[in-house]
Amino acid sequence: MSFTDWPWRHWRARYAEKPALRLGDDTLTWRQLCEKIDGLACGFHQQGVGEGDGVMLLAHNHPRALLAWLALLQCGARILPVNPQLPRPLLDVLLPQMTLRHALVLDGGYDALPALTLSATAGAHAAEWSPDRLASMTLTSGSSGLPKAAVHTCAAHLASARGVLALMPYGPDDDWLLSLPLFHVSGQGILWRWLEAGARLTVREKQPLEQALRGCTHASLVPTQLWRLLNAQCPLALRAVLLGGAAIPVELTLRAREQGVRTFCGYGLTEFASTVCAKEADGEADVGPALPGREVQIVGGEIWLKAKSMAAGYWRDGALLPLVNDEGWFATRDRGELHGGRLTVLGRMDNLFFSGGEGIQPEALERVIATHPQISQVFIVPLDDAEFGQRPVAVVECEPGADVARLPEWVSDKLARFQQPVRWLVLPPELKTGGIKISRQALRQWVNAQLKG
Repeated sequence: MSFTDWPWRHWRARYAEKPALRLGDDTLTWRQLCEKIDGLACGFHQQGVGEGDGVMLLAHNHPRALLAWLALLQCGARILPVNPQLPRPLLDVLLPQMTLRHALVLDGGYDALPALTLSATAGAHAAEWSPDRLASMTLTSGSSGLPKAAVHTCAAHLASARGVLALMPYGPDDDWLLSLPLFHVSGQGILWRWLEAGARLTVREKQPLEQALRGCTHASLVPTQLWRLLNAQCPLALRAVLLGGAAIPVELTLRAREQGVRTFCGYGLTEFASTVCAKEADGEADVGPALPGREVQIVGGEIWLKAKSMAAGYWRDGALLPLVNDEGWFATRDRGELHGGRLTVLGRMDNLFFSGGEGIQPEALERVIATHPQISQVFIVPLDDAEFGQRPVAVVECEPGADVARLPEWVSDKLARFQQPVRWLVLPPELKTGGIKISRQALRQWVNAQLKG
């Protein structure tokens, strides 16, 4: 879709009285949504928010956060969504580099920036629709250091959405649950697909997934969540699920298909506004071909990318730092292979370690261990060893009642001897920061502290 105005205003002109957004149990039409955005944008404008201003949005996913996001966009702001669970010392290091003028704090607390209030004002305010204006700054996972802020335009976000929608049908009568946080690029991907398609979106306060999904036809889930839904045998309106975060068992895709749910999987990065490659799940290890508007090549075993959805750069101290290398490609530091145009991601190049001379790619072991029906998350971490150099340790998050002591026996015929973890530890709650990714660096430090000596 080529927009000449803000997407929600475009859809108001076409479908003014058609349902657009469910906030909790309240449904807004496109006309009603635009009225709310106009009032909030007017309120922000009166508080001094102007085009190009950096605004931190500190919030979990809930209806007020989504409306604030849209209103800030309509003001022409450059939005930095932040996880409220990030520690204050990290924010104190990161935020001065982000050139921010305001903070809208809906959850948690932060007082080092001028505070905005979320209050509607009579009237309307809108910056001119400019798809190439910088619109969002999304923090990378920071798994091997301080997070960076990838900056995207509206045009890049919409290009990302178009690529996914070319594979995954999502029309005006469909409804996608905003099940992932807006401070993560995967959550933003859901938002922009909704705006590109002119479909419906559902945002609810935190509640059990079965309740949150009431009336939703589309969702972004991890395999464990879909397993639970199918096993609960509760009535589902679901027709399509974008899966991520773990290996996807063939049995799961077959069970889903029997219940009328199509499952899709893929590969994406913060720098590319979410999904780059994707396919309908088929049990094979690859993540599918490049979606429209993306290019992939393998150079020296490393995945290189180009796309219309690529970030304009990393933001630092008021300037954009380039993402691409001298050849004009983004070098991902992910190891991969291309076969028949379909990409297989082997793991992070930085994660590879050696044990007794044998190379171990943690992600390869994790894909095997994650097929255990009671494991919801698994990480393989290297432990220094005088004889072997390093040995693999497994850190797992299990379903209630799982017996971790039986896991070594379970993997004994599934992994080579040198690949089998020498220790199994349970993932501690303090390493779960409320985001989507867990820092491998923090995990490694924790494991070494636990097993020292």
